[in-house]
Amino acid sequence: MISFRNFALRRGERLLLSEVDLALHAGYRVGVVGRNGTGKSSLFAAIKGELEADRGDVDLPGKVRIASVAQETPSLPDPALDFVLGGDAVIAAVLREEAEANAREDWEAVAAAHQKLAELNGYDAEARAGRLLHGLGFPAETHRRPVSSFSGGWRVRLNLARALMMPSDLLLLDEPTNHLDLDAVYWLEQWLLKYPGTLLLISHDREFLDNVATHTLHLHGGGAKLYVGGYTDFERQRAEHLRQQQIAFEKEQAERAHLQSFIDRFKAKASKARQAQSRMKRLAKLSGTEAVRAEREFRIEFAPPAKLPHSLIRLNHVEAGYGSEAVILHEVGFGLEAGDRIGLLGPNGAGKTTLVRTLVGDLPVVAGERAVHPDLRIGYFAQHTVESLHEGQSPIDHFRELSPDSPTQAFRDFLGKWNFPGDRAFETVDGFSGGERARLALALIAWQQPNVLLLDEPTNHLDLEMREALAEALADFDGAIVMVSHDRHLIGLVCDTFWRVADGVVEPFAGDLDEYAAWLRTRPQAQGTKARMAETAAPAPVKTQPVAQVVQKRPPNPHKLAAAEAKVGELEAALAELDRQLADPANHADAARMATLGRDREALAARLEQAEASWLELMEG
Repeated sequence: MISFRNFALRRGERLLLSEVDLALHAGYRVGVVGRNGTGKSSLFAAIKGELEADRGDVDLPGKVRIASVAQETPSLPDPALDFVLGGDAVIAAVLREEAEANAREDWEAVAAAHQKLAELNGYDAEARAGRLLHGLGFPAETHRRPVSSFSGGWRVRLNLARALMMPSDLLLLDEPTNHLDLDAVYWLEQWLLKYPGTLLLISHDREFLDNVATHTLHLHGGGAKLYVGGYTDFERQRAEHLRQQQIAFEKEQAERAHLQSFIDRFKAKASKARQAQSRMKRLAKLSGTEAVRAEREFRIEFAPPAKLPHSLIRLNHVEAGYGSEAVILHEVGFGLEAGDRIGLLGPNGAGKTTLVRTLVGDLPVVAGERAVHPDLRIGYFAQHTVESLHEGQSPIDHFRELSPDSPTQAFRDFLGKWNFPGDRAFETVDGFSGGERARLALALIAWQQPNVLLLDEPTNHLDLEMREALAEALADFDGAIVMVSHDRHLIGLVCDTFWRVADGVVEPFAGDLDEYAAWLRTRPQAQGTKARMAETAAPAPVKTQPVAQVVQKRPPNPHKLAAAEAKVGELEAALAELDRQLADPANHADAARMATLGRDREALAARLEQAEASWLELMEG
């Protein structure tokens, strides 16, 4: 049990929490929610002993094992699988002992290491690490790549996998679904439901919280209140509490009418399509939450498009990618018409962003045709949009770049609707939080009155309140929408139909998000290369087995095995470098270089396949 007694916490001069008294019992899965700046991450730091309480105590059981996700990942040469395996420090140490003993051909030490592994149930450790990597979206061929070769988002996933690998009684997860695609979110959800310890989870993904949390801890106004159930249960309970306090009765009535109109309008649309049942389910869940929504500080909106032609964008027989030697999507037929609301599903790396960039025109088609209406006006939110804001400039400066002849007061009025009131419109973006930057980026898109919104993970930096406001604004938007998002509540509420992008193909998915989740659960859980090898390796020796027999069950030549493993790692690193060069826009204008890189990649992939087969043969003896 975790107990807080008269607990208070400061960050600098600011009092975040005070007079907190509550108990979290073993086995609770607690979603920690509250506006940005209410102290969620600071609370985690206090539980881990990294931040001292200003007053009172936080009591943990004496031998509690705490696992959490590291904020930084060093640029390590270690293979990804070994990095994740290192989360279980005890087993990782024994495996190192075994490898070192094997290298010096000290078979007695090898046998001793085997004995330790048997006692620790450690023989499936590499298989478990492989399953974690697979579940979080790492293809088998990446498991031996060095940590240093992965981008920042993929390193975040590695840190998450390492934390899940760590034996723990208390697991602290701060925004674990950021940088995950929807497939990985579904997988993580199922993993956490089976976690036997106590879980504390900070997330702005309401559907994730609804499905995982048994309790919700709400930080608000310096206090902390524990509710039973997921986020929607919390909203209903809090709505009732606010009603009992007679909060803004007239405002609540206006919000109730707005929400009912919203539900009625989109239920009518949703009832026409089988694929839209997920929208109806999510709309139904909003009933009874009017008071919480009335409490929200702001609402945003996208103005009606100046022109809205029926047929907006069409891709005919399109090959999409980064040049003729790096085609990712084949024979794409995709049309976007006024009123379409399409959600793109599929794992990261399968081509969702490639499809969106092709629709934008940012990525020229390799073959086929991209046809657009002359009056097309695109609003594009890319994953890097937040980072592309200009340091040293204010929101007003950004708007002036778009419309140099518009009066400053028009910018101020518009920014006020997006919660940048008064002097905030003149502050530089340098001090803005990620959520404020994302809100500004969306405001800049809305200012241009697009008739098509192409949104690639627009919620990564947004808190729950802003996500709710965005969902309602998008639902009211008259134009067409194509969205990539791991936030099921948002994509399920906004989108009518879904398309799956995977294995080089773009095709309609005949179902809603719940059916997609069910379909994912039917897929075979293929494991990584080394994990498969671990399962096919010789079984652990029993305690009474002579050392000579242990030697007979080892691969005939450990040096050959090490050389084969090193070769696989070398080829994987070389392949990753070729992929990086193929994706580099600086190379796209040089057709000859792209052709050479494509041929080199094809040859290298064949060599890697052969090297992995040789390695597997050695492992199987």
